[in-house]
Order: sequence, then C-alpha cells, then structure tokens
Amino acid sequence: MADFPNEIRINPATMNRLILVVLGVVLVGMGLMSSFYKVNPGEHAIVLTMGRYSGDPVKEEGLKFNWPFGIDRVTKVKVTELRKEVFGFDETSARSRTPAQKAISQIVTGDLNIADVQWSTQYKVEKAYDYLYKVRNAEDTFRDMNEAVMREAVGDRTINEVLTVGRTEIQQEVKEKLQALADQYELGIRLTQVILKDVNPPESVKQSWNDVNQAQQEKSSMINKAEAEKNMIIPKAKGEAERTIEDAKGYAIERENNAQGDADLFKQVFSAYQKAPEVTRKRIYLETIGKVLATQQRDDGKGGFVVEQGPRKIIMDQDSKGLLPLLNLNQGAK
Repeated sequence: MADFPNEIRINPATMNRLILVVLGVVLVGMGLMSSFYKVNPGEHAIVLTMGRYSGDPVKEEGLKFNWPFGIDRVTKVKVTELRKEVFGFDETSARSRTPAQKAISQIVTGDLNIADVQWSTQYKVEKAYDYLYKVRNAEDTFRDMNEAVMREAVGDRTINEVLTVGRTEIQQEVKEKLQALADQYELGIRLTQVILKDVNPPESVKQSWNDVNQAQQEKSSMINKAEAEKNMIIPKAKGEAERTIEDAKGYAIERENNAQGDADLFKQVFSAYQKAPEVTRKRIYLETIGKVLATQQRDDGKGGFVVEQGPRKIIMDQDSKGLLPLLNLNQGAK
C-alpha cells in the first residue's frame, strides 16, 4: 500500500502520554472543584471525613477547604430558617382535606367525644449535627411526636374545654412537652410556637354545638350588661346613703345644739324667776301668748298692752289675770 503524502503519523507512546496528561488535568480540575465549599449566611456546615464527624460544625461564612474526591462530605443546614409543620390541613392547597389529614385531626377528648383539631408547629434547627445524624429522619420523627403530644393534651380535657377556654393552655402544654421530648431524643431543634388553627366539633353535631355556643355568648352578654348596671347603680346608692347619713348627723348636731340652747335659756329664765318671780312670770306669760297667737304686742303707754293678732287688736289691762278681747278697734259700733 502506498503511503499518503500528507499522512500524519503519531507515535503510540506519544498518544499514551497525551492521554495521561488530559486525564491528569481533568483529575486536577475535579479535585480543585471539590476541594472548596461556601457557607452562606444563616447556614452551618457539617463535615464528615471518611464518614466520621470529627469536630464542631462550620459556622463562619465564606469559602472553605475540604479534602476532594469524597474524602470529606459536606452537608449544609439552614439554622436561622423558620420551619413549619402542619397537621390536619394543607396550607398550599384550597382543596378539601384528604382522608389522611382528617384522620390526623380527629382526636378523642377526655369525656369520650371527638374534636377536629388542626394545628401547626414552628421551629428552628438549633444543632445541625443532631438534626442530621442523631435520628434517622428528624422531620418524620418530629411529626410523630407532634401527634402523640397533641392527642395526650386533648385527651386530658373535656370537649367544652378543648373548644373554648382550653385552647391557650393546650398550645402552651404541647409546646413544653414537645420541646422536652425533642431534647430527650436529641433532634437538635428549638420550638418557637404551637398554634391551634381550628378546633371544631364533628360535622354531625356542629350545628347543635353552634347553637349552644351562641346561647352561652348571649348569657355572657347579659351578665356583662347586668354587671355594668350594678357598677353604675351601687356607687350612686352608696353616695345617696352617705349623703343621708351626713344629713342625719347634721340634723342630730343641730337638735343637740338647739336642746343645749333651750336648756341654757331655761336656766337663765329660772335664775331670773328666782330673783323676781312676778316679773318673770308675767314676761313668760306674754311671750307664750305671743307665740301661740302669732301676734305682735306693744305698750299702750297707759300701763297696759295692745296685742295685735293679724287684723284684730286686743287691749290688755296690766292687772288682768287672763286674756280677753276688750275692744275690737277695726270694726265700727253696731
């Protein structure tokens, strides 16, 4: 066979060296690419060397070195992200609930009724290594814990407590017990909030329950109205009572002062009577007659008195022993 004039001949040894160089460059490139990783803000990195965890998580942000070719395996966890698990409903869909969701939300209460409880739990990853490797599947385990603790809390209460006054207590109790259980199993999470979204009676008795609830609300409204009226009337009555008491005290003091004045006056009159009995007797007599008849009296200038009683005028002699009308000056002779 004739040789082609432009044929390029490659030495097999040269070809082998070229292949080795290319492979070396590729391996070096792959090694360089797998030798660095980046820790973003809010992340912790867990580095396993040959499958073994050898230290604390990497918390500093920025570009970090690790051994290439799978010697080091890096897993990053967002520790500032607020995570959420929902139970008995689906936040992402407006469709009706699935049978599985209804089965989760239906819980037996302490008085053997059924409550439809929908709730959510918010948490953050506190320890990245525990969250990744202490439990086989932290999220599924955490959901199972949620259901167990919620069923325990609801089962300790009556249906009325669950649907009305017990909601806040249930939320707090579930949060505390769930956190204790997560710490016990080293899930590496920190709960932030447990929220009861909806708590309803079963559909078959929901209307009856709503009627009872409305009646209770009307009862509370009437009680509040009565309390408001009581708070308005009682202070007013107390004020009137205190005012009456003060008036009575004032009247008692006035009567006491008047009685004391009368007693002092009697003593003065009695003292004057002892000194001049006739004069005092006459003065007392005239004063008494004047009060009884509501009259005015004056001296007639002749040793007697003129007693005026309204339109009538009565002349009294100084030596008279009784009061007799001697002359009516307002009428003419008949």
